[in-house]
Amino acid sequence: MASIFQRIGALSSSTTLDTKKFHLSSRRSLLERKVSFLVVRSDAAKISSGVNTIGGRAHHLVANAVATKADTSAASTASKSGHEILLYEALKEGLEEEMERDARVCVMGEDVGHYGGSYKVTKGLAPKFGDLRVLDTPIAENAFTGMGIGAAMMGLRPIIEGMNMGFLLLAFNQISNNCGMLHYTSGGQFKIPVVIRGPGGVGRQLGAEHSQRLESYFQSIPGIQMVACSTPYNAKGLMKAAIRSDNPVILFEHVLLYNLKETIPDEEYVLNLEEAEMVRPGQHVTILTYSRMRYHVMQAAKTLVNKGYDPEVIDIRSLKPFDLHTIGNSIKKTHRVLIVEECMRTGGIGASLTAAINENFQDYLDAPIVCLSSQDVPTPYAGTLEEWTVVQPPQIVAAVEQLCQ
Repeated sequence: MASIFQRIGALSSSTTLDTKKFHLSSRRSLLERKVSFLVVRSDAAKISSGVNTIGGRAHHLVANAVATKADTSAASTASKSGHEILLYEALKEGLEEEMERDARVCVMGEDVGHYGGSYKVTKGLAPKFGDLRVLDTPIAENAFTGMGIGAAMMGLRPIIEGMNMGFLLLAFNQISNNCGMLHYTSGGQFKIPVVIRGPGGVGRQLGAEHSQRLESYFQSIPGIQMVACSTPYNAKGLMKAAIRSDNPVILFEHVLLYNLKETIPDEEYVLNLEEAEMVRPGQHVTILTYSRMRYHVMQAAKTLVNKGYDPEVIDIRSLKPFDLHTIGNSIKKTHRVLIVEECMRTGGIGASLTAAINENFQDYLDAPIVCLSSQDVPTPYAGTLEEWTVVQPPQIVAAVEQLCQ
């Protein structure tokens, strides 16, 4: 296997790589796992309404946490030509464009080759780029994750797919001790431009082991960036940005969002890995969320608007580091914060975000931060019980009403 990557690395300086001549005989992986697609239909459109002042104070917005960033939101592309696409197709489109652009980009994981991946994110890439750049691996997460990190050290830019993010717990040693730390422990001699991605989150009756939210597991590892996509637009843009980054990036994809449909630009675009998205401007309360919970929040926002509230909704997208510029400016305007996440309450992203806000913006808060998280229990298989463990829109409405009293 080392000789394989040496051969690819030797060709990485050229602009194109003809991998057709490197085709290996196709072999099915030891276990073919069949997964059905799940569809989410949620209205994430921005809602405008009259503003009712609720105990607000006027302050100038000062960007003192992070340098100002350019506006790259989906709204800025609305007037441009585009095409309608599903989220999993947007991920594939971004991946395919980067593989065409840079011969060092390669993919590895279980069933990513001729099967096309468990959620078809890599469908059609193996015939196009060959079996060396779209590498089917054995069911051995620790081994192929370590192989990908080694390939990155030698100059390639691997994308490592976990068939389910929960399976990557088997590779935790490679991700924590090698992926995140080698750039530092080698004194800067090695860069680790690797992307680790795959489906996660609470699906529909997938059981406890397949409903993991690993954000809380990986957030404490030094040297790793974490982002979570929630729309086809940001899925493609974050995928391309992660591949081009010289840092190791974990891209979290929610299992229930793959069939979400949106029109994205025909022109190439790349998003900022450290930038949040303003989903809905508002005045009364800042709601911070990400991934699937973005749609639960927007459902709740419709009810809140009808009740006279004007919530500001931010999809934080960057789970590590946080975009404290966008978050801070919103808090200085609304003075109230509600965090909505699917992660566990204990040690989750919400807990870290609460600490960061209290540390940087406590003087601007008129009420304690409220955090709605999943319950600290294994996700039940029974559908009704599973729903009880995850934050639902009525809970969000009730929390906002309590905050704005």
